Amino acid sequence: MAPFAWPDGHRAALSLTFDVDAESAILAVDPVYARKLSTMSHQRYGPRVGVPRILRMLERTGVRATFFVPGLTADLHPAMVEAVLAAGHELGHHGYSHVPYHRMTDDEQRRDIDRAFASLARAGGGARPDGFRAPWWELTNSTPGILSEFGLAWDSSLMDDDHPYLLDTGESVLAELPVHWMLDDWEQYAYLPRPPIGVNIESPAKVLDLWTNELDAMRRHGCLFMLTNHPFLSGRPGRVETLRRLIVHALDRGDVAFATCAEVPARVREDPDAVTRPLRPVQVDAAIYPDL
Repeated sequence: MAPFAWPDGHRAALSLTFDVDAESAILAVDPVYARKLSTMSHQRYGPRVGVPRILRMLERTGVRATFFVPGLTADLHPAMVEAVLAAGHELGHHGYSHVPYHRMTDDEQRRDIDRAFASLARAGGGARPDGFRAPWWELTNSTPGILSEFGLAWDSSLMDDDHPYLLDTGESVLAELPVHWMLDDWEQYAYLPRPPIGVNIESPAKVLDLWTNELDAMRRHGCLFMLTNHPFLSGRPGRVETLRRLIVHALDRGDVAFATCAEVPARVREDPDAVTRPLRPVQVDAAIYPDL
């Protein structure tokens, strides 16, 4: 695939994103964990300590980021949402409950999305995001069309590319900003004994090597480096320093465009060579997969 045509001579783009899941990610596994104070405190570290520390780091480096906030997080930590917006960063829609959408009917998805909009508006002084990231990165075949019903213009949940593209739902066209597990701090740092959300706690030095090598490769291929972080994980001191070093590495290269998620779709829609893909659900042959 030809490199994407980033503006101003840039060879790649880097979007820093933070999914402020807090308590919602664990409650979506099982609400019984609300009774476990230590487990809930592990998650509250994100909005209470991680986000403020990340905001200070971003201010020092002069980089803007996108914060995907579930509606429940906004209800429980409204001051955190205010701080993100006051610092000039972007707010993204991340559902309300963090329950994966494949566990919901279409109408349940609509209610979850609508409820999250209301929570974000309350916490953010009327803020209304124009982009979405699915809880657990799990869309159903119906979700893109439902997002369009709510006027959302872009999504960042799919993994079938490392260049941004346009997704034709049949009713409208969303810009898609692809993600990948390799560029997710969850796979590097997440650990809880219960629920078992991860089994390894990697060294930040190893993570920095992984991410800087991938960024340098993406510069050669014109990619979108979509980095997903969770403040309850990457808000820890050594990990924030890793993010700072990654940012400095990208800045020193001189050919990486830093962009919030909402800035990327405009570029995609302006590009006459941008790829447009139809939404094509997989049709399952019951003769081959009789148990499905």
